[in-house]
Amino acid sequence: MLFVCSMNSVRSPIAAALARQAFPGRVIARSVGVNGGKADQFVHEVMEEIGIDMSVHTPHILDELVANHFDLVITLSDDAPDAVEKKGLEAGAIEHWQVDDPSLVEGNRTLVLSAYRELRDGLRKRVKTRLGPLIASGSQNL
Repeated sequence: MLFVCSMNSVRSPIAAALARQAFPGRVIARSVGVNGGKADQFVHEVMEEIGIDMSVHTPHILDELVANHFDLVITLSDDAPDAVEKKGLEAGAIEHWQVDDPSLVEGNRTLVLSAYRELRDGLRKRVKTRLGPLIASGSQNL
């Protein structure tokens, strides 16, 4: 499966890591961005809180993909659906999940971290809800 967001810095890498954590050995989850981005320190911090090491994450872009077929593609930013369509990816299903970008939140550190945690926790729930039934039904190649 593939998660796609604007810069592969926040939303898509969090979602892919959560999918791998929730269904170890059962899901192959990748993430890319429409454009290039930089690793985000707040992502590292909030994911470390739940036992996921994101320090090795390097953002990648859609144009770097070698694979062209995915069982499920989930877009997480407004620019991602059009980019996925233009790339011509083949997918069993393509879904768009409207989620806010916590990197746009302004304020003190506590407020910003809260926004990142809210994204993490919301994506965690949504990943489990969406993928759980597929895993339970025996889908082999997510």
